[in-house]
Amino acid sequence: MAKIFLALKLLFLPGKKCNKKLIKLLGYCPRKQAIYDLAFIHSSASLLSPDKSVINNERLEFLGDAVLDAVVAEYLFSNYPNKDEGFLSMMRSKIVKRKHLNLLAIKIGIDKFIVANALNNSGSKHVSGNAFEALIGAIYLDKGYKKAKKFIIHKVLNTQINLEELENTETDFKSRIIEWAQKNRSEISFENQEEYSASDHSALFVSRIMVENQLMGSGKGSSKKEAEQNAAEQVYNSISSH
Repeated sequence: MAKIFLALKLLFLPGKKCNKKLIKLLGYCPRKQAIYDLAFIHSSASLLSPDKSVINNERLEFLGDAVLDAVVAEYLFSNYPNKDEGFLSMMRSKIVKRKHLNLLAIKIGIDKFIVANALNNSGSKHVSGNAFEALIGAIYLDKGYKKAKKFIIHKVLNTQINLEELENTETDFKSRIIEWAQKNRSEISFENQEEYSASDHSALFVSRIMVENQLMGSGKGSSKKEAEQNAAEQVYNSISSH
């Protein structure tokens, strides 16, 4: 971490003043401005430190993801004292779902801070959500867990999410499509393929849903699970409209 801070000081001008827009977003002036700058650098705009290490927000994203999971789990545990583990896991999954995080990040204005080059695959739609997690990681490193928890609860959970509405939101489209196929006694299969994006050095998955050997829908995603869900959502919307 010390090497990263040193590189960031060289790259982001030591002692620069707090960004007013960032202060408005966070509610305070950061102590370690460089770590917040790092949180907004997407892998497509990676920098090189003096020792040739790659600098982007992926490590912070990893850290922020863990902190977010812990805060959301505690929040749901407190808000649903009579619900079982299965329900709590389902609700947490809905909140931290990549597509949902991306929408939340845009709602609170994180997308305005992001540094990224042109992105050409479907993973680009998650840039804001990834930066949101990286920002949480930055807050945790700069101010600690309590400050990160406060940011997540007051900036997102209490102001941007309607839990009752979220309860009734369908997100597991794959299960619904499989149930539909079973009910109609139709043979269904998922054909998955992994591709590679040279633009930002990431994997891209493509999923196709076949029903009775006929293509019913397709989807892309940064993981096989996401691609399958996107393909299933397309099919679900199609059969629901008939």
